[in-house]
Amino acid sequence: MNNFKQTQNKLLQWYKTYGRHDLPWRNTNDIYHIYLSEIMLQQTQVNRVRDEYYPQFLAKFPSLKALAKAPLDDVVSSWSGLGYYSRAKNLHKTAQLSVNSLPSTQDELIKLPGIGKYTASAICSFGHKQNIPVVDTNIARVIKRFFALVNPTEKELWQITGTFVNEDDSRHHNLALMDLGSLVCVPKNPNCDLCPLKKECQGINEPELYTQTKKKEYESLELFYGVLIKNNQIALKISKERMYKGMLVLPSIDPIEDQFLGEFKHAYTKYRLRVKLYTVEEIEGEIVWMDLEKLGNAPISSLTKKAQKFL
Repeated sequence: MNNFKQTQNKLLQWYKTYGRHDLPWRNTNDIYHIYLSEIMLQQTQVNRVRDEYYPQFLAKFPSLKALAKAPLDDVVSSWSGLGYYSRAKNLHKTAQLSVNSLPSTQDELIKLPGIGKYTASAICSFGHKQNIPVVDTNIARVIKRFFALVNPTEKELWQITGTFVNEDDSRHHNLALMDLGSLVCVPKNPNCDLCPLKKECQGINEPELYTQTKKKEYESLELFYGVLIKNNQIALKISKERMYKGMLVLPSIDPIEDQFLGEFKHAYTKYRLRVKLYTVEEIEGEIVWMDLEKLGNAPISSLTKKAQKFL
């Protein structure tokens, strides 16, 4: 038993009152549902996952077996809008490798496509209720401030988080730390007065000192795409570029200004894109013709969907 019992109890009491108990993946014992939520939450806001992507995806693929049997194109298409499409492909691969059930240990989970140390620990803690630490961005921020850690290594951070785990209720302890980092111990201007750990927090006087990060830099790009529509079908290509590899996209072209249709802005990871559309009469290379009415269910990128709406 560690020496944090009183502090842990205060944390659990805070979570009981203020925790995000409405999140559906916290109210299920289905390991697949918990796994899916963790993959979706990696790059998407909680509210959008809860209200939109999570229920829609489960409606189409309600089980690991259903996901494994589904065509990859259907899975990728259903992932549209979430970005980082390799996650959808890895979900599909993992489902095919674990048709009956996911492994129940971190070591075995990490061997599966797209599952790293955090996701494996989250599945084991939240799904299997194992007595282990979990470290995501929010928990890392709380731990760094609570223990006044300046630039700890990943190994050190996990080890120290492990010493703080509540052995009597590790699942809710980890969820409480996650919510505390999301709701109170936020990156800028944390509300320390509302924190249940404020009396014991070693970094309370200079909280931002322990979570300094480099300012995120974005790269601006200008993209030119051709629009060719015949017989209610649109010409698309299978992308070989890293950004949307394997998905259907509008073909890149050398622009001719008098064929300009319009432009829109789009954000993707570290890129800020200015997308310009042009009418074209022909396209070089291999083309995939897609019925316009079927475009919404095709494996197209969010950028292509935005172009569709624009057109």
